[in-house]
Amino acid sequence: MDSLLRKSLFLSFSFFFFTFPTVSANQKLKTYIFRVDRFAKPSIFPTHYHWYSSEFADPLSILHVYDTVFHGFSATVAPAQAAYLLQHPSVLAVFEDHRRELHTTRSPQFLGLRNQRGLWSESDYGSDVIIGVFDTGIWPERRSFSDHNLGAVPSRWKGVCQTGDKFTSNNCNKKIVGARFFSKGHEAAGRFGGGIGVGINETVEFLSPRDADGHGTHTASTAAGRYSFGASMSGYAPGIAKGVAPKARLAVYKVCWKDSGCFDSDILAAFDTAVTDGVDVISISIGGGDGISSPYYLDPIAIGAYGAVSRGVFVSSSAGNDGPSGMSVTNLAPWITTVGAGTIDRNFPADVILGDGRKLSGVSLYAGHPLRGKMYPLVYPGKTGVLSASLCMENSLDPSLVKGKIVICDRGSSPRVSKGLVVKKAGGVGMILANGASNGEGLVGDAHLIPTCAVGAIEGDTIKSYVASSSLSTATINFRGTIVGIKPAPVVASFSGRGPNGLNPEILKPDLIAPGVNILAAWTDAVGPTGLDSDTRKSEFNILSGTSMACPHVSGAAALLKSAHPDWSPAAIRSAIMTTASVTDNRFQAMTDESTGKPSTPYDFGAGHLNLDLAMDPGLVYDLANDEYVSFLCSIGYGPKTIQVITRMPENCPMRRPSPENLNYPSIAALFSSSTAGASSSKTFIRTATNVGPTNSVYSVKVEPPKGVTVTVGPSKLVFSEGVKQLSYAVTVTVDKKNLVLDDSGAVFGSISWLDGKHVVRSPIVVTQIDPL
Repeated sequence: MDSLLRKSLFLSFSFFFFTFPTVSANQKLKTYIFRVDRFAKPSIFPTHYHWYSSEFADPLSILHVYDTVFHGFSATVAPAQAAYLLQHPSVLAVFEDHRRELHTTRSPQFLGLRNQRGLWSESDYGSDVIIGVFDTGIWPERRSFSDHNLGAVPSRWKGVCQTGDKFTSNNCNKKIVGARFFSKGHEAAGRFGGGIGVGINETVEFLSPRDADGHGTHTASTAAGRYSFGASMSGYAPGIAKGVAPKARLAVYKVCWKDSGCFDSDILAAFDTAVTDGVDVISISIGGGDGISSPYYLDPIAIGAYGAVSRGVFVSSSAGNDGPSGMSVTNLAPWITTVGAGTIDRNFPADVILGDGRKLSGVSLYAGHPLRGKMYPLVYPGKTGVLSASLCMENSLDPSLVKGKIVICDRGSSPRVSKGLVVKKAGGVGMILANGASNGEGLVGDAHLIPTCAVGAIEGDTIKSYVASSSLSTATINFRGTIVGIKPAPVVASFSGRGPNGLNPEILKPDLIAPGVNILAAWTDAVGPTGLDSDTRKSEFNILSGTSMACPHVSGAAALLKSAHPDWSPAAIRSAIMTTASVTDNRFQAMTDESTGKPSTPYDFGAGHLNLDLAMDPGLVYDLANDEYVSFLCSIGYGPKTIQVITRMPENCPMRRPSPENLNYPSIAALFSSSTAGASSSKTFIRTATNVGPTNSVYSVKVEPPKGVTVTVGPSKLVFSEGVKQLSYAVTVTVDKKNLVLDDSGAVFGSISWLDGKHVVRSPIVVTQIDPL
């Protein structure tokens, strides 16, 4: 009782007596994000800003005030002051501002979209939906962002067109309905020594929503670009370029800056603003730069996304590019739709022809003067054993060794296109870019400055062996342009972030995959297609790869579904996309893993590959309300104060802790302890299906159990009617530990599907053994 009384007195009078600690002159200032209990504001202060600037931090040090998806502020203070403020009873959490990284025309057809039928026509191409893109800005003059024949901007839109360097209000239109930029976190990091490449370089950047990098223009046009006829990248991928939701409106939130990443404080400010502005979908191709996922209460993307989803905004995020190693998937919060990358049925083949006549296949987007079959001497600088030379790092090549030759460079440690520039500076005439074992056979095309062919690890080793065995090794490169109809496709991209979920393996991540390899979309005029400063070429379009490219495909899909079904929640939209996803390729065989050539698993692709024709009419959905996410947070051991950091509201957990596996998710992950006594073990999971198809529908269950596992479902039929729109069922998973043999990924996989004669509502099942830490 005494402590409660002291706390209430402290809250009443703290603004008179709360003084900051003495900060030594040599203490380095940093940016921190402060989560504050909004209900604790003393009534004497008219606004939260007045409270924060009077009691917590100097007004000049405050960067952002958050009041929509998050409550609190970010400020530049000394670490000692941040630690001191954490003791304040109104401060729920403090976390340091961190830098994050970007997860860097045929794909709509490959998704099953066709003109005048299916999802495009039934949703009017998404014309009433607003997609907020958190990225590097936009190059508004591109044809992809024309507002020709678009109707009025939706009346609910409250956003603005923020002007700045080479960006005026005329750069917004009925397509780009709003544009803002967020730079305070970046600028503070630059002022107070945030490291190399931190701070905005205004010699190459625009202090405005204009895109100096290209990434944001590319992702925005992938999600919602208009029809652009005669599109190509220097002749590659010719045809009509268009986004997944061509009539959807775009709201641009520039949170990332060329060569210097994206800061948490700015990302959180963008979430706060975008939800207030009135976006329907948020597309964020950004993640932790270190491949490590923070707990949800320390992850501003997870916190901002929760605030958005709780207000009905769908959030799509990239799974990261740290595959194919296990547990590399990022953006793990269960309210975020996490998207991995797959290939499409288009490729840009090139061949390396060796002096002994052997031909080895690779890919390239080189568009300059071809080698025309001329054979050149072949050299591998890595033969010396110097790692930097094998990787063709800056200043690592001896011109006397490489001049006039084709140079073999190992992939890794520096950008692929930068290696070509190093070779060019040293006098080389061409480059063979060889994968290492970690990349396997996964290839992506690049618009290289010199004749270049990227090859897989096996081909790379073959070429190196040829060089080692011959004193007169020669080669040439033949570029074969664009080929469509490639089989198999899709294939899970080798770089795509993989499961299991490193925070909560009870939730399968990624959720699904979408096209993310060699994607053609609009590009900036600020840099050439390689993004290198020395690349002076101008290109209306560029071809990029990454889960960054996959994420906006799902953002566009969500816009189409939101347009066709305005009453669907973010969870219902995700469920429709997941339960209708494809698990086979265009050969009608199991999807394969690009890095190994073997069949892929739900740890690679989640529920499967995006299939929009089916997502329009999923039959059943697994919906989720805010209180179910709160129950999930209780189930993983978060206390009321920790949960409030995420949800903004004080929450009470039940005495009996819920099970995280019972979150009404469209996938099921069953975790068993290998140390549990007994030969067999069972777990039961509850799921609730909502009928969004014909009123009177009867669904029967089909079970494909994982190998060595028994799966039973009860009831085995779901009968929906006018008065029965939701039904629950139980899934019991039983493992016989004596006969359970886990595969290379440490799990076995199966599925359950509900069928009514038209719809197939499929959920993957993952069974694994994980011992608690």
